[in-house]
Formats: sequence, structure tokens, C-alpha cells
Amino acid sequence: MDLQNLAYALVQLAHNFGAVAVTGGAVAGWLSQRRDAAPTSGLLWLILAGWALQAASGAGFGLISLAYYGQFPDLHGVAVVALVLKLSCATGGLLLSLLCLKLAANWSAARRSHAWTALVGLAATALSAAAFLRWFA
Repeated sequence: MDLQNLAYALVQLAHNFGAVAVTGGAVAGWLSQRRDAAPTSGLLWLILAGWALQAASGAGFGLISLAYYGQFPDLHGVAVVALVLKLSCATGGLLLSLLCLKLAANWSAARRSHAWTALVGLAATALSAAAFLRWFA
């Protein structure tokens, strides 16, 4: 068994579940607030965990390359832009999820709606950037 490929596959598995958590959780929260349902902290915790998993597994890809090749992946052009975009989305998603968990109960419905819309946007942007990173790396 090729341990490098196994390591990449396991990190990709975690990365995929993180993507599902941030995207599905954000869309579910966005839809529930549109129906005037009470915001659930459970979805926000899921999104927060998903972003953390995205960040950790993303770093895992680089660490596997470092371990097996002695260097990080050689990225250029579109791949670098996509990676920076993904990192920015993960940072924004983590921070916004934390803010929502701490403060959203005191926000107006409009502000909560904007936060959910932003979480959906961050997830969709990160997911889209992943495709470009994958194919231009």
C-alpha cells in the first residue's frame, strides 16, 4: 500500500466533510432564518467545526508534500489566487461563526440574515476556489 496516497486520501476525506459542513450548515441556517425560524447554535457549531476542519486538512495537504518531497507544493498563478481565496474564506468563516455564536442573539433579524448570507457566500466561494486550486496546481 502506498502510504503517501493513503495519507492524501484521508486528508481529502476530512477536507470533503469540512466542505459539506460549511456549505450545508450555512445553507440550512440561511433557509431557516428566511422562514423566521430561531437561529440554532447547533448549525453555527457545525459550521465552525467545518471551517476548522477545512483549515487543518488544508494544512495537512501541504505537510504531506513537505514530508514526502521536502517542500510544499509548487503553486503558480491561478492556483495561488485560489489558495489565498480559500484561506481568506476559512479565516472569515471561522471569525463570523464565532461572532454569531457569541453575539447573534442580540442582533436584529436583518443583521442575522446578512451574517447567514455571508456564511453561504464564504462557503460557496471556498468551494469554487477549490476546483481552481485542484486543476491549476
